[in-house]
Amino acid sequence: MIYPIVVYGDPVLKRKAKEIETGTDLHDLINDMFETMDAAHGIGLAAPQIGKSIRLFVVDGTPMEDEDMIDFKKVFINPEIVEETGDKWAFEEGCLSIPNIREEIERPAKLRIKYYDENWEFHDEEYDGMKARIIQHEYDHIEGVLFTDYLTPFKKRMLKGKLQNITKGKMKVEYRVLLPK
Repeated sequence: MIYPIVVYGDPVLKRKAKEIETGTDLHDLINDMFETMDAAHGIGLAAPQIGKSIRLFVVDGTPMEDEDMIDFKKVFINPEIVEETGDKWAFEEGCLSIPNIREEIERPAKLRIKYYDENWEFHDEEYDGMKARIIQHEYDHIEGVLFTDYLTPFKKRMLKGKLQNITKGKMKVEYRVLLPK
């Protein structure tokens, strides 16, 4: 099932998501999230983006057509970023919940993350570069943080009109969206 994507202005995007009880059957939801992400041409999707305030996100870097991303299709349940290290580097990020806006965001180059996969197997792994950035972006969603929160006050003022238009549905996207109530 393909869910509509919750867009900027909905309170679920600014709420810290709740832990999921260990052993909960999430297979159908995970499959739906991958299907929703693929339909919207995304490379990551967090549960709050489909209106579910739980600590779950999926990533799939294969559409980037980068050799390093070929096998980067993962599920993160109850993740915890333990450490972020390395020099910060800027990259232009976008978000399915903030359509048609892209801005340069600086993030640390490396991270260590603990999480469960779709089979409730525990992982403690390190990532760097683009993989780390995708994880950081999606992790922010379950913490109630959007990439626009990293922008300077001046940049936020510059985008105010565009962000207000998103909350009103005045945007063009090729996927279903759910507007703020």
